[in-house]
Amino acid sequence: MFIFTLRRFNLFFFTMLLLTILSFSLSFLFPGEQLVNLTGQINATPEQLAVLANEYQHQAGFITQYFNYVSHLFHGDMGYSMASHLPVATEIFNRLPATIELTSVALLVAMFVGIPIGFFAAIYHRKTPDNIILGVAMIGYSVPVFWLGILAILVFSIQLGWLPSAGQISLLFEIEHVTGLQLIDILLSDSPYKWQAFIDATRHLILPVIVVALAPATIFMRLARTAMLEVLETHYIKAAKAKGLTFWQIIYRHAMRNAFIKVIRDVGLQFANLVTIAMVTEVIFSWPGIGRWLIESIYQRDYTAIQGGLIVLSTFIFIVHIIIDFVYAALNPLAREPRHGA
Repeated sequence: MFIFTLRRFNLFFFTMLLLTILSFSLSFLFPGEQLVNLTGQINATPEQLAVLANEYQHQAGFITQYFNYVSHLFHGDMGYSMASHLPVATEIFNRLPATIELTSVALLVAMFVGIPIGFFAAIYHRKTPDNIILGVAMIGYSVPVFWLGILAILVFSIQLGWLPSAGQISLLFEIEHVTGLQLIDILLSDSPYKWQAFIDATRHLILPVIVVALAPATIFMRLARTAMLEVLETHYIKAAKAKGLTFWQIIYRHAMRNAFIKVIRDVGLQFANLVTIAMVTEVIFSWPGIGRWLIESIYQRDYTAIQGGLIVLSTFIFIVHIIIDFVYAALNPLAREPRHGA
């Protein structure tokens, strides 16, 4: 396990190294003055620019500037947003929890819906249920996210009026910001309308979660189906059949558990795709997350915000990927061996 952990931390270190080099290089590639792109101080006077140049060692070599930039990142200094003139770190801190809440719930929904359906399809391999599930999975994966989000708003918000079409919670409720995760903050609050607020926040969450979770759920269907088919062909399943266990006993006692472990291995890879979908969904549903803020920053040519958002969002994805790797290693001891831990 030590070697497995060491490999993952080495991978994290070199990934962050490449990521910070890319982010630092963008300040040279974006139009305008490199120092302004790095700090976001678009209205700085010549005297202030001189102070910033000394602070960021602008006259030094490229490597020295890079390490100085990394030092600022470690201290939480990502510069100022060119659009809002607020610290980029503050903007990200205020918006990242909303994205974490949306993506976490969507990932759980995608797994709890997609994996059982995939197992069901494998059990009825090459039969009508299997063919129907594969067809639905293909259609669900092919549906454009922006079209699905707009259609969901038209049907469930405008025509039927069942669910809200935008925002994270109704303006009628004032919830104290503690963790930034809306549902948790509501449960921690002392508001007499806590449960009404919780229901309202849940209703705001339903449509974005469904839109974000649809494509990953279809992928989990196919992954779970493939994993179950592979497990059913293994020798220990054939040995269980030879012992006289019924088909459903084999499925519940042996096959599902081992197939689920195989699916967990690919969850981290699908999370990056889920975050990409969430960015588009946040724009459609006016969800106050970092994805929507980052897309708006691209439209506004807010170069400092783009660099900071790139680092934080990529780091978030990679940390989740590492956590899932450790969960997989805990469930599958073979993954901790040096030959499997690469």
